[in-house]
Amino acid sequence: MAFLNSLNISGSGLTASRLRMDVISENIANATTTRTEDGGPYRRKVVVYESMDNSSSSFSSIYRKKLDNNSDRGVRVAEIAEDQSEFQSVYDPTNPDADESGYVQMPNVDLVEETVDMMAVSRAYDANLTAFNAMKSMAEKALQIQGE
Repeated sequence: MAFLNSLNISGSGLTASRLRMDVISENIANATTTRTEDGGPYRRKVVVYESMDNSSSSFSSIYRKKLDNNSDRGVRVAEIAEDQSEFQSVYDPTNPDADESGYVQMPNVDLVEETVDMMAVSRAYDANLTAFNAMKSMAEKALQIQGE
């Protein structure tokens, strides 16, 4: 059924958005972490999305897509990458992680940027949820019509 494809597409958006929210929450929680297992400050993580529309042009993949009614569309997380931007140096000679000059390398997490990202992903999540619920409502109405 074609409406299941729409539910799957919206569901993939919900799943990807939830993971991005988790990563943003991790960034915010570690905004002042100066010591990690790797020995340096925490490095901000970013979520990289990719389309699930595998546009392979082989005969078998095109045939399968037509049979499945293009069921492999949507979005997925390709990777969770580390932001390679520079760390910020903050003068704090009392910090145990300070160098000989009294400067501490702080994470490359900008709380304002993380807040804006969280607002954007929250809106994307809401939009996918609205589409999911609209499709679910249409399917319920179609089933009611068939039952009459």
